[in-house]
Amino acid sequence: PWEKWKEGKLSQDTHCVLLCHSLGPDFCSLRYGLAFIMHFSNFTMITQRVSLSIAIIAMVNSTQHHGLSNASIEGPLVDTLNNPSRSINKFNTGASVYEWSPETQGIIFSSISYGIILTLIPSGYLAGIFGAKQILGAGLLISSLLTLFTPLAADFGVILVIVIRTVQGMAQGMAWTGQFTIWAKWAPPLERSKLTSIAGSGAAFGSFIILCVGGLISQALGWPFIFYIFGSIGCVCCLLWFTVIYDDPMHHPCISAREKEYIVSSLAQQSSSPRRSVPIKAMVRCLPLWAIFTGFFSHFWLCTIIITYLPTYISSVLHVNIRDSGVLSSLPFIAASSCTILGGQLADFLLSRNLLRLINVRKLFSSLGFLTASPHCPGLLLPSLCAVALPFVTSSYITTVILLILIPGTSNLCDSGFIINTLDVAPRYASFLMGISRGFGLIAGIISSTTTGFLISQDSVSGWRNVFFLSAAVNMFGLVFYLKFGQAEIQDWAKERTVTHL
Repeated sequence: PWEKWKEGKLSQDTHCVLLCHSLGPDFCSLRYGLAFIMHFSNFTMITQRVSLSIAIIAMVNSTQHHGLSNASIEGPLVDTLNNPSRSINKFNTGASVYEWSPETQGIIFSSISYGIILTLIPSGYLAGIFGAKQILGAGLLISSLLTLFTPLAADFGVILVIVIRTVQGMAQGMAWTGQFTIWAKWAPPLERSKLTSIAGSGAAFGSFIILCVGGLISQALGWPFIFYIFGSIGCVCCLLWFTVIYDDPMHHPCISAREKEYIVSSLAQQSSSPRRSVPIKAMVRCLPLWAIFTGFFSHFWLCTIIITYLPTYISSVLHVNIRDSGVLSSLPFIAASSCTILGGQLADFLLSRNLLRLINVRKLFSSLGFLTASPHCPGLLLPSLCAVALPFVTSSYITTVILLILIPGTSNLCDSGFIINTLDVAPRYASFLMGISRGFGLIAGIISSTTTGFLISQDSVSGWRNVFFLSAAVNMFGLVFYLKFGQAEIQDWAKERTVTHL
């Protein structure tokens, strides 16, 4: 019956229809509670990741000549009001200040991304074997503890900070990928977009919060408290995670019989038996998988540029002070969080009403999240159109800010498109494939950040224009490839009867 539902011939079998209508959009159910706890987890991880970007403004004494790589100074900074590199007017006088060169800061920032890449694939595989609850919870706990120890590590030396950030990235890589193993067992097909969008929106909301309050915390309490506060929040989240979350609904002691029956019935067509091997050869030959990987690469290309260079772009192009730049930089992420949730609601509405087939919904929202004016979908493809328009509207403060808000906001509609497509084509290997997908995204982020830095160093005006034109071209390629080869049916190699050894 679910195969017929995917083809648009049947919404669900009669038993599941009755259960679905009796449950309805039950936000008090355990599966929605899991989504909100995962939202909290994603919120925690992104704040821990971005916290250094805010704190380093106060940690690094740019008024001093670069000397030792980790010299520490106690006392107030000199002339901070006249220093345009500050995001706040004065800092707590008791916090340490370090002599870290821009090159050293770049290594520190990139170290967490390399750590994430190292564990994305193995952690996804291990989550499918040992349970996502343990893998994700352990990753979150390690990341939180390392966040608490970051100020102490900074006093010991920059090398220890780089090591801690790398290990923290490895821990967060474990946590990111484990989520999809859980959703493969908890999310009914008609609610996948809704549940995953609620969980995923935590990252955008966390970015908004840390950019808004990070500078204020540093000013009022000192930069170490940024790490203490958000590291402690992570520990609280871990306690909640290990107490409430279970790998599947069958073993949860508090789930109602009605909800358990609904979830199990809706996932009846998907294999849940343990696997002994990963069909690597079949995956490599699978074009629908490459369509997902290409989508991740293209999507993360532009998103990484926005996350990394947005404060710089606002400060240099709009000529505002750093405090206002930080506030403006946070606005796109609240839009992204809202669009993620609304997109999930709309996607599941289209599926539940049988208005579109599953693959059409995935491709529609991928189009919405990539660019915005495809000849087949008028009004689509917005992020790239906004990016291309940015260099030509710099004279208008309001227009520039609106376009900057629209780019990440509309990009996050992809969360209901190719982002969760692995749950459709290979639910048994969803976590493993999500690790590979995010690996493609991280590689795109590293390349796009390096390319952007090179282009704008040549010439600021033409450099930014070339950055956004190149981003639009990469996004268009990813969109066309996904529209051509993307699918939503479970692949033969992902079914229980198929076993392909390494």
